[in-house]
Amino acid sequence: MTHTLLSVQDVAYAYGGIEALHGVSLTVAAGEAVGVVGPNGAGKTTLAKVIAGVLPAARGRVALGERTITGLRPHRVPAAGIGIVLEGRHVFAGQTVRTNLEMGAFWRRLRRPAMAEELAKVFALFPDLERALGKRAGDLSGGQQQMLAVGRALMGAPRLLILDEPSMGLSPKLAARVYEVFTSLRDSGLAILLIEQNATLAFEFCERAYVLQYGRIAMEGRVAELREADLVRRIYLGKEAVAA
Repeated sequence: MTHTLLSVQDVAYAYGGIEALHGVSLTVAAGEAVGVVGPNGAGKTTLAKVIAGVLPAARGRVALGERTITGLRPHRVPAAGIGIVLEGRHVFAGQTVRTNLEMGAFWRRLRRPAMAEELAKVFALFPDLERALGKRAGDLSGGQQQMLAVGRALMGAPRLLILDEPSMGLSPKLAARVYEVFTSLRDSGLAILLIEQNATLAFEFCERAYVLQYGRIAMEGRVAELREADLVRRIYLGKEAVAA
């Protein structure tokens, strides 16, 4: 029986006194892929940043397994077991690909042979990164930077991977390629919280999802059920879904 790995309970966040998240609650079980979908301004990235410790929750609790991580400093979150790829990739542009990847494992204090093994795992997923190992991260294409951001998160050996708008700015072909890697990770048993504006991609990848609107969970359930909901078909899946 699977157990809850990530638990977000009644989390709120306010910008300058204006509440952007209104008591959001969600769970991700060990080995499960869960989606959070919603339009721009729904609070998706804010939610990711609160979980990551980048933004402080006004109230509520975030836990990974039995450990409460609410208020944990961002640089301590990877050691707690969470790998995070925030919207915009945020690679260290002036550093090489190798340095970016090794920084993802900084807290593990790996010796050279172990570091080489971890790098090899990332290169098996993203061969482009091995070929660009000595390049500055800022000289990579947008797609390669996304690969690097994901690879850096994986270097921390996470139990849960949070992906915030991973398809943003990518061509459909490149997005499909990146999602092939996500599928491989999901199928290997890694728990994934996927935050996506592209509901079609999220629903193809996840079995369960939450719909976020105006900082609140508007709907939740299995993807097969959400696909049939009028709100989802009308707003997130397009007119073609309504006519189908």
